[in-house]
Amino acid sequence: MPVIVIANPKGGVGKSTLATNVAGCLAAAGHAVMLGDVDRQQSARQWLALRPAPLPPIRGWEPAHDEIVRPPKGTTHVVLDTPAGLHGKRLDAVLRIADRMLIPLQPSLFDIQATHAFVQGLRAHRRGAEIELGLVGMRVREHTRANEQLHQYLATLPVPVVAWLRDTQNYVQLAAHGLTLWDVAPSRVERDLEQWAPLKAWLDR
Repeated sequence: MPVIVIANPKGGVGKSTLATNVAGCLAAAGHAVMLGDVDRQQSARQWLALRPAPLPPIRGWEPAHDEIVRPPKGTTHVVLDTPAGLHGKRLDAVLRIADRMLIPLQPSLFDIQATHAFVQGLRAHRRGAEIELGLVGMRVREHTRANEQLHQYLATLPVPVVAWLRDTQNYVQLAAHGLTLWDVAPSRVERDLEQWAPLKAWLDR
C-alpha cells in the first residue's frame, strides 16, 4: 500500500490542491483511496465534506491523538496532505510511513529557497534515501521570467520534476465543489489532463 505524502514547509504552494487531485486521479482509476490530513487547517477534510456521493469514493483519515499511524485495512493507496512548517517530530512521523513524496512549489524566490532547504533536510534524514521524491511546479505561467528561473533552478536539484501544472481557475472552481479534474467532462479540462499525464505515470509506477 503506497503512502504518497504531499509536503513543502512553505505555505501557499498548492499542497492541498495537489493532494486532492492526486487522490481523485487514483480513485478514478479504481483504487481504494484514503486522503489524510495532518494540517491543522484540515483543508482536505473540508474538501471531502463537499464531495458528491456518486463520484469515485475517497475516504478520509484523521490521525488519532495527533499521531500518524497506518490506515485501516482495505486501503490500497494513501495520500497525505501536510501543513506548512513541517519539521521535527511531525516530519519524522510522516517520513516513517511515507513511500513517496511530491513536493509542490511555485515560481517564486521564497518557494525556491524553502524547497532547497527542505530537499537538503530530506536527503540528510535517516529515511531520506528510502523515499522516492518528485517535484511539481504549481501555478506555472508560460513565457514568464519567473517560470524560466524556476526551470533553471530545478534542473540543479537531485530530484526529478514530475510535472508542470499551469495557473488556472479550474482547480479553484472544482475544489469549491469537492471535485477533481477526473470528475468532470475531459473536454472541460483537456489541457490540464495533458499536463497531468507524466504525474499520472509516476503515480502508476
